[in-house]
This record gives sequence, structure tokens and C-alpha cells, in this order.
Amino acid sequence: MAKKRVLSGMRPTGKLHIGHYVGALENWIKLQNEYESYHLVADYHVLTTDLDTSEIYQNTIDMIIDWLACGLEPEKAPFFRQSQVKEHSELYLIFNMLMTKARLERNPTLKEQIRDLNMDNITIGYLSYPILQAADILLYKGNAVPVGEDQVPHVEITREVARKFNNVFGDVFPEPEPLLTRFSRLPGLDGDSKMSKSLNNTILLSDSPDNVWQKLKKAVTDTQKVRRNDPGRPDVCLVFTYHKKFNPNEVENIEKGCKSGELGCVDCKKMCNDKINEFLAPLLEKRIKYENDIDLVKNILAEGETKARVIASTTMAEVREKMKLG
Repeated sequence: MAKKRVLSGMRPTGKLHIGHYVGALENWIKLQNEYESYHLVADYHVLTTDLDTSEIYQNTIDMIIDWLACGLEPEKAPFFRQSQVKEHSELYLIFNMLMTKARLERNPTLKEQIRDLNMDNITIGYLSYPILQAADILLYKGNAVPVGEDQVPHVEITREVARKFNNVFGDVFPEPEPLLTRFSRLPGLDGDSKMSKSLNNTILLSDSPDNVWQKLKKAVTDTQKVRRNDPGRPDVCLVFTYHKKFNPNEVENIEKGCKSGELGCVDCKKMCNDKINEFLAPLLEKRIKYENDIDLVKNILAEGETKARVIASTTMAEVREKMKLG
């Protein structure tokens, strides 16, 4: 029985952080062995919020090196750029004819992003971001999409687009299901929001042990725990959240020590630092290989794009046939 197909994607914003790993990559690595997986570099999506394209290519290379270092295997799950498979744009154009402006404006994720980014002027491209995402997924007839809870509304729009096309022109597309990640968000070092490079509150997957410690020792903890013997509240401490992910075997003892006051914040951070660096060590070693052989990275991308074009062109031929186009 053929494996179901999964399409995963990220915008190329450069080197990734541990929040990307927890929220996406860890799940992708698992899924590549269970599904027929494809990994999309969503470079067109960058344009929805930033028209400066000068760094997109280098950011793509940096991101792919992180993918490889974390354990994604392009032989199993090809990597490719959205902009290099022209059928993405073609299907996006067709899908725009199926969805109303009012429906897109009801998207709760869109409303949150407009609020968080203080956006005044919304471009058509930004408004129709979920339509482009639908084209990305359905072009490869994805049966499932790994997402965090905040992206579930986008997957629902994809399902609506698939239904609308199938009802109007004939069956072509499956209705993909969301595959929720267990840890969809990791709090940033400032303790105020999720980890994000734009907020400068991240630990990068490429950070050296010294960089990790310099960042972690400044991380916000429980503001009521001022001195070592003060009882702490682990449930409000972001460092404790990191322990739960990267140091699960010691979580119970850390929680007891924090609440009793026996464990000070500096020692707690040092323990967390050791575990995060233990996790990052093999990734840093793998990174060296790819950083020293950029041609290999470029070839991996080129081979993935060749494979993606075969599937994309087949899907679009079916779409045109159903629509009586050409």
C-alpha cells in the first residue's frame, strides 16, 4: 500500500533556532520515515511581508544546512524552492478564483498577525497567503500537513479550496488533514513571546557552547525568586520549559529544588545549558561538513527541484484537463 504524502514548508529566513526544531523539524524527521515527504523552501511567501529579496538565496542555503544537520534526508524527502517550480504560481492563480475576499478576512491567524505586526496596509499577496499555501500543498496532492495549532485555519482553507475545485471541475485533489506538532511553540529568552529571530530572543541551532551560555544566563526566570533560597515557581519560568524538552529525566528533581529554594537560578541555567549544548553538539559537527561543501548543498536542492517539477507538472496537466484549458 502506497504511503500517504506530506508537504512541509518553511520561509527561508536564514539560520534556524531551537524553536524551529521543537515546533517543526523534530516532527518532520519522524514523518519522513512514515510518509512520502516533500520539504518546501517557501521563498515566495517571504514577499508577503518583505520585498527585499537580497538575502533570500543565502538564507535558503543556511536553512537547508540546518535541515540536513538536524537529520532530514533529501533522498527520502526532497528539498525544493517554491520559486523554481513554476506550477506553484499557476495553481495559485487558479485557486484565487475560488475563494472570496470575505472568507480570507475571517482567517483568525491573519487577524493575529496583522495585530502583532502592526500592519496598516495589507497587500493582496498577504491576504491570499493561505491560497498560495493551498497551492503548495495540493500541487503535490498532500494528504496531511504538519502544523502548529496557529496554522490549522490555513489547512482548513486548503480543504475548502480542494472541495470547491473538485465540485466545480471534477475530482483532482485530496482534502489534507492537519498533523499537529506536540510542541508547537517554544518561549523566547525574553519570556514575553515565542522564540523569534526578529525579537532577538533565540538560541540558534548553529550557536557555539559559549554563545548558548551567554544567551541563557540572561534569560528571564521567575521574577519573584530573587535569591537562591527563595521558593520558585517553575510553571512561570521559561528555563524550566527548556528543561522539559531538553532535560526531561531531571525535570522532577529540578521542579522540587526550585520550589523548595534549594536550586538557584544560576545553577538551574547551567544544567539547562549543558543539556542544550549536548543536543546541539552533533548538529554543529554535521554543519561543518555542509558549510565546507556548498556545492553539495546546491546539488541537493537542484535534485529535489527536478523531482518536484515532475509531480507538479503531472498535477497541472490533470488540472488543465479537468478545466478544459488548452
